Amino acid sequence: MTYWAVNAVFLAIVAVVGVLALVTAAVRGRAERASSSPGASTRRRREAVLGAGIATGVLLVMTAVFDNVMIGIGLVGYDAARISGVFVGIAPLEDFAYAVAALVLLPSVWVLLGGPKAPRAPKAATSAAAAAAAAASKEARS
Repeated sequence: MTYWAVNAVFLAIVAVVGVLALVTAAVRGRAERASSSPGASTRRRREAVLGAGIATGVLLVMTAVFDNVMIGIGLVGYDAARISGVFVGIAPLEDFAYAVAALVLLPSVWVLLGGPKAPRAPKAATSAAAAAAAAASKEARS
């Protein structure tokens, strides 16, 4: 079995999770777009794409550097008969599948688990704010 065959199995699973996350995000986004201004939604999307692009670049560069170091010092090795023969430095291209899987899987799981949550005020602050509002309301009635 080649390294690409092994990668194909887990990349297929990652792809399914990624598609589920995209569908979930689209459904949630439809409701959010209906209640917010179009400019804010476009700006958030642009920031998300820029952030994802920067993270992708950083992760792939770091993967290339550290994979080359680990292979160079003999910490890991690859059977030449099972790799494609395409290299980034001395690291086989197949080794980057793990980084690509992480780039897709981690944000996808985050979206599927609920994504960003609105920050909650501490209970003490909420109680104090409620008491202040009640006092102000009582004074306004008097």
